[in-house]
This record gives sequence, structure tokens and C-alpha cells, in this order.
Amino acid sequence: MSRSTSRRQPAKSQDRPRTPDGLESVYGVHAVRALFERGQPPKVLWIQQGHAEQRLEALLQLAHAAGCDLKRVARETLDGVSNQASHQGVIGFCEPLVAESETTLWWRLEQWLKGEPPLLLILDGVTDPHNLGACLRSADAAGVNGVIVPKDKSAPLNATVRKVACGAAELVPVFQVTNLARCMDKLKQQGVWITGTAGEADSLLYDADFTAPCALVMGAEGKGMRRLTREACDGLVKLPMQGGVSSLNVSVATGICLFEAVRQRGLAASG
Repeated sequence: MSRSTSRRQPAKSQDRPRTPDGLESVYGVHAVRALFERGQPPKVLWIQQGHAEQRLEALLQLAHAAGCDLKRVARETLDGVSNQASHQGVIGFCEPLVAESETTLWWRLEQWLKGEPPLLLILDGVTDPHNLGACLRSADAAGVNGVIVPKDKSAPLNATVRKVACGAAELVPVFQVTNLARCMDKLKQQGVWITGTAGEADSLLYDADFTAPCALVMGAEGKGMRRLTREACDGLVKLPMQGGVSSLNVSVATGICLFEAVRQRGLAASG
């Protein structure tokens, strides 16, 4: 006679709910809440069953109000979808993010130039989704009109980007261009001043003028900007590093540079 056991057996794969076809996962409390706050609620919401439901009551109410397809699932199911990343007991499923085209960039730039001087962010070779998400979050906070990335050598707009960006990925338009240097040349022809960042630059960040229509270029961590990208800049600046390290994470440096532009523009508007 075999010994009986009360140990709970793992759920069979066919018992687990299927990931919604054609939708992309967005996980983490802040990232999912941002979808509701931005008026872009997920079509499907998975909540961890059990005690987590009490902690996530506010999200449950938002989901009911928005008419989301709500499912309560086991933590193991959420772990599988998020690849063990910190989902915090909630995953939303929504339409995938799609980068905008270069044609759309020129149309939008024409509109932006009719108003306040636009501020653009160019990311050359940022391939880490965590860094891209953090850059988008800083870009949104700084009022950046759009982010320009090359089609190649750029992180995809995936679930990690959306989680780190905390809603900014749905707000800040990202434009993919085939040839970044050629795009920068056309930006200059349209009256946009382009400032690149490089550790060997002679000028400091605070010497640059960000009050006119401008674009800030950030290179890949470690390698920095590519040669053609560097040559397409109107000028190069650097951060005044005081400690022993020679560089900052690209997303940290992006935030510092963008908010120098915010500072200058605020002074110009008040003066």
C-alpha cells in the first residue's frame, strides 16, 4: 500500500490559462497602474490569487471600471510569463508598442516647430531594454517631444522597457530611422541644433544652449557614439566628473543632461 500524501501537486500545463494571443505583457504594479492612468488599460489583467488580491484591490477596481478581462492565477503562472522578473503579483496584456516611422518624424517635427522649441533625444546604440525604459521615463519627465533610435543596434520596445518606463513608453513617441547620421543631417537642415555627449569633449554640458530647437545625442554605454553620429553633431559636451569613475550609466547621464535643458528653458521662459 502506497503512502498517501497531502503535498499539493504542481498544476498541469493544460490547467494554466493561455497567454492572450497577439498581446504583450506589462508586469509590475507601477507599470500596469500607469496604463490605466494614461487611458490605455490592458485588455486582459492577471492578478495573483490569494492574499495578493487585497494588496492589489485598487488595481482590481480600475480593471472592473475599465471592463478588463480579469483572471486570478497562481504565482507560478505569473513567474512563467515574466521569466521570473518582479511582476509584483500583476500582469497586464495590451497591444504591442510599435515604433513610429521616419516619415512620421518629419511630419511631427513640422508641427512642433510651429510652437515651443522642440526638444528631441537621440539614442545611438542603446541596446539594453532597462536603459531604454529609464531613458524614456526621463524623457517624459523632461517634456521631450520624441526619441529617435536607429532600426539596428537598438533595444526593442518590449515588456521590460514598458515596466522600467512606468507608463512613459506609451506617451513618448519613439521614431526608428534607417540611417541615423543622415537623419541628423536633415534635422539640422530643419533648424534643429544637435549636441552630442562624449567624455573627451572640451565643453561642459552647462556651456551648451538648449533653449533653441535642439536634439541631445547619447551614445551606447562603454562605446559611446559611433563615428558618423559624432561627426553629424553640431557640438560635443561632457559632464564634469569629479570622482574616480570615468562615466555614468547612459540612463543616468540622459536624465542629468535633459534636466539641464529643462533648467535653461525654464530660465528663458521666466526671463
